Amino acid sequence: MIAARAILSWVSAAVVLTVGGCGSGPSATPDEAVRSSESSGPSASSGPESSSSAGTTTPRDVLVAVRTYVDAVNRQDLDGLVNAFRPDGRIVDVSRTIAGRDAIRTWARNEVIGGSLHVVRIVERRPDGQKLLVRWAPAGSNGWLAHYDFTVAGNQISSADLQYA
Repeated sequence: MIAARAILSWVSAAVVLTVGGCGSGPSATPDEAVRSSESSGPSASSGPESSSSAGTTTPRDVLVAVRTYVDAVNRQDLDGLVNAFRPDGRIVDVSRTIAGRDAIRTWARNEVIGGSLHVVRIVERRPDGQKLLVRWAPAGSNGWLAHYDFTVAGNQISSADLQYA
């Protein structure tokens, strides 16, 4: 049973659902993703996972607005990604601030669409949002771990702070 869990954990880490952004940076192996998620303990992800339309998984406790963003990245749906944000939404991508839907559209077209995003676990929950540990993999790369901190208003994202983990 323990061996089956270890194999399942490794496979889960290898089949990574990734959120866009964070420019370019260090890569993390699937083993590092597993160690990171295992070290978080049983409270790291509450509840089972559900399938998205892209054939990847997202923890059920990921907020609707955030799940919309993740799914749009993985479907390569530029309009869906942009519309996940409020009209005055903003992104901090490491040190750059991208503000408003037009700027978000340009950023996503140039840097996000074509990549993949995997939610590893929920790191923090707040009444107005949540912080996730994700694996972001730009097109043609193995990707790396990052923290994506989302603030939401209703079913839209008002801000997303994307930082290397």
